[in-house]
Amino acid sequence: MEQSETVNIWLDAFANIRTNREAALRQYRERAATYDLELNFLEPIRRRAISRLWLRRGCTVIDVACGTGLSFRSLSRQVGSKGRVIGIEQSAEMLERAAERIRANDLQNVTLIHAPVEHARIPVIADAALLHFSHDVMRTPGAIANVLNSVRSGGRVVAAGLKWAPPWKMPVNMAVFFAAMRSLTAFEGLREPWSYLEPSLAQFDVESLLSDGVYIASGFATAATASSNHG
Repeated sequence: MEQSETVNIWLDAFANIRTNREAALRQYRERAATYDLELNFLEPIRRRAISRLWLRRGCTVIDVACGTGLSFRSLSRQVGSKGRVIGIEQSAEMLERAAERIRANDLQNVTLIHAPVEHARIPVIADAALLHFSHDVMRTPGAIANVLNSVRSGGRVVAAGLKWAPPWKMPVNMAVFFAAMRSLTAFEGLREPWSYLEPSLAQFDVESLLSDGVYIASGFATAATASSNHG
């Protein structure tokens, strides 16, 4: 058996591990205190992803699964005092740290929503949405639908996160595996994490980074189908 075939079998063994909300809440309860430090080395990816949103003054942007709010300062600065940042997060421990970040930086244009993304009542039609290292959300169709229903037609949607590299890049996939064990509950979809997002975006593009172990996907929302949340 060739090495690439062996690796494919190894990757496929995890393909049926799907999202688990209770596991995610437990995982981020344990990580909240060290989360910022753990993600520090990925800040260049965050900056690159945010730059793909093409934000302007006065825009409204949704930070999906915002965690401790590491994107808030950049998003807040780019949309300005007349813009809005709406952070959605289901973990109370992570959200508490996000609220602390808002107070410490006097980010008056940031609003928090404490809910699973698929159940969040998003009070606006936004100009853009960021899904930064939120694989469990990316693999939850109801969450993707709720976000897209809250982004105007032509609005930018950008997602970034882990993905499996080609099978012959075993060291990269081992790094992805160990990072995934700390940061997600669903190994399902790691070959193409964006597959639920892609059909609803125009001019969809995927960029592979860090030896193909990380991606940034982006595109334009094709139709903001206002949900009952928006009347």
